[in-house]
Amino acid sequence: MHNKTKVSVGNRLVTILVVGVVALALYPLFRWAVLDAVWGNPGPDACNNASGACWPVISEKGALIIFGRYPAAELWRPALASALLLGTAIATAMPRFWNKALLLTWIAAPLAFLTLMGGGVLGLPSVPSSQWGGLPITIMLSVFGIGCAFPLGILLACGRLSSKPVIRWVATSYIEAVRGVPLITVLFMATFILPLLLPSGWNISAMVRAQVAIILFTASYLAEIVRAGMQTVSKGQYEACEALGISRFETYVKVVLPQALSMVIAPTINTFVTVLKDTSLVAIVSISELLMTARQALADPVWRTHFIEVYVFIAVIYFVFCFAMGKWSKTLERAYIFSKGRE
Repeated sequence: MHNKTKVSVGNRLVTILVVGVVALALYPLFRWAVLDAVWGNPGPDACNNASGACWPVISEKGALIIFGRYPAAELWRPALASALLLGTAIATAMPRFWNKALLLTWIAAPLAFLTLMGGGVLGLPSVPSSQWGGLPITIMLSVFGIGCAFPLGILLACGRLSSKPVIRWVATSYIEAVRGVPLITVLFMATFILPLLLPSGWNISAMVRAQVAIILFTASYLAEIVRAGMQTVSKGQYEACEALGISRFETYVKVVLPQALSMVIAPTINTFVTVLKDTSLVAIVSISELLMTARQALADPVWRTHFIEVYVFIAVIYFVFCFAMGKWSKTLERAYIFSKGRE
């Protein structure tokens, strides 16, 4: 008992020491970002002699950072389109919405997103994709990438475990080939090499090519995660389904996959987080996602020296999305553990 008390006191002292060190390390950042910062929108001159952050750069360039060069009079369209996609993703994250209506939503939401962004119908002015940018593009690449890559990854995982050699060889070759190269290589191939292979007269926009590259790349990683989960299901369950006359397809859909996916929640969500962050790579192939629009905002010489504030703002946006997905992962894991405990 005495030893336990000593350990408890020692842990508290270590905790207090760590908290104190972290507080001392973060205080200069807090002072720069809050105490000595310039707030409101007084203009760039007010920041010349300030020792802290100049947050007016965000209020001045916020629309360009968030929506890119989309027409100012139509900014409600990308805002609504982004909200629709995010709403669909949030609904998908909640098991109580897993029904046929959700499948219809996954058809309607992307169509609504593209209609709102592109216009040209329903009285909406046409806006070319070259003017799309910022957060809506980041959300589109992430949600479309995850939404399409997930079922494709499941098919590839099933193919890799197939008893038919041809299907197994094709799935394995694809997974190993794509996982063996970095995403930036796939993006460059989709952007510069694919157009050379298309028939004369065919033209696929750079944004579509980048989206397909993200989907194909992500699917290969999800396939390995799902395969690992499927291999945790005992062979006895396959044999039991076969003895009961259940088809191979129903065995996978109703027995194997629900167990397999619940076993790999954490690595699956981690892949989703990686997809979100990797969308910033499309800036290299001249697509104006969130990081690219931040650079465009800093092209203004009046605000160029306040690049730290802009990148902190971008970092906060990414952190909010990634943190939300991390919390979602823990919620799903707790729900799964609770359901297993009740069985």
